[in-house]
Amino acid sequence: MRHVYEGKTKSVYELDDGNYLLRFKDDATGENGKFDPGSNTVGLSIEGMGKGGVRLTKFFFERIQEAGIPTHYISADVENATMTVRAVKVVGKGIEVICRFRAVGSFRKRYGDYCTEGQPLDAFVEVTLKDDERGDPPITKDALVMLGLLSGEEYESLKVLTQRIAGIVRDEIAKKGMELYDIKFEFGKSADGQVLLIDEISGGNMRVYKDGERVGPIELTKLMLD
Repeated sequence: MRHVYEGKTKSVYELDDGNYLLRFKDDATGENGKFDPGSNTVGLSIEGMGKGGVRLTKFFFERIQEAGIPTHYISADVENATMTVRAVKVVGKGIEVICRFRAVGSFRKRYGDYCTEGQPLDAFVEVTLKDDERGDPPITKDALVMLGLLSGEEYESLKVLTQRIAGIVRDEIAKKGMELYDIKFEFGKSADGQVLLIDEISGGNMRVYKDGERVGPIELTKLMLD
């Protein structure tokens, strides 16, 4: 096993068989000790965050695969907070795709003159570049195509996949009496060019509310799975 990358919330190792091992940390994104899934800096450490992230990711990835949607997920070891995944090639240096059901976070900050806090959105999809130095800037379909990151067809496929996956997550969360406000995904390509859902689906990359109150990542795992 060879260490290949140290991320903000995960360590990545290449396995002898060509697959990869993701080791989830207790670190979380945010600022000034406050959790924020939209932040691109580590702001705090939450005990149990790693194991909880693997538990919830395993749950959602298996549901998504049952729906016939391709992912890089192979298996998970909750006790050791690790997940085994297929090798993929990221788009450029990495992109993130957000699906929004309500106007909160950076969407509300950007468009505050035209929307109210928590205003319903119809599974709005936007793409950002993974670029800490530039604050993960949003990028349009035209720019993705012109810069050679995605074809027009790949973008449209990505948008549909994002909305399908977000719908599955939203419906599972709703079964527990909660509401998904927004969620962030990552995608990559397999060796044969197939677009795959990658990374994780946990409390660390979504905003969830219950009875008007924000649900934290540890509490979300407990409410979903305990």
